[in-house]
Amino acid sequence: MKQQKKLSIQEMNRLSVDEFQNSNKLPFIIILDNVRSQHNIGAIFRTADALLMEKVILCGICSCPPNQEIHKTALGAELSVAWEYYPNTIDAVTHLQQVGYQVFAVEQTHYSTPLDEFTLTNDQPIAIVVGHEVFGVEQTVVDLCDGCIEIPQYGTKHSLNVSVASGIVMYDISCKLRK
Repeated sequence: MKQQKKLSIQEMNRLSVDEFQNSNKLPFIIILDNVRSQHNIGAIFRTADALLMEKVILCGICSCPPNQEIHKTALGAELSVAWEYYPNTIDAVTHLQQVGYQVFAVEQTHYSTPLDEFTLTNDQPIAIVVGHEVFGVEQTVVDLCDGCIEIPQYGTKHSLNVSVASGIVMYDISCKLRK
C-alpha cells in the first residue's frame, strides 16, 4: 500500500490572488440574504474561492470586508473573490435577472427541487440565494426567484448551518457547470 503523504502548500500549486482575479470564473454567484454570522460569511467566501466562483453578493445585515471576523474563516478569500453589497436582497436578485442570470433560493418550499434532481437547463449564468441563520431566505425574495433548491435531509433537524448548506449547493452546482 502506498504511503499517503500530505501535500505541501507548494505542491498544491494554487493560484496567487492576482492569478485568481484574472482567471476565467464559473458563471456562478452566491447571494447572502441577511446572513448575520461573520464566520459563516467568511466560510462562504473561502468556498467561493476554492470553486473559482464569479462573485459573492452580501445583502442587508451582512457584514462586509474588510472585517477581522470574516477574515478568520475566509483566510484571505475575501481578498481574491469579487464581492458587492446591496442594502436590499430584492435589488440584487432583480439586477441579476435583468442581466441574464437564473436565480434560485436554497430553501424548503412546497415545490422546491431536491438538489440531487436539480439540472441546469441552459447556458445561462446562475445565482443562488442563501438566507439568515434562523429565518432563511425572506419570502419576498423566494417569490422573485426562478425556483428553489432543497438539500434532502434524513435526520431530525429541519435545516443545516448556512455555510454548510452553501458549501453543499455551491460544490454540486460547480460540478454541474464544469461538465
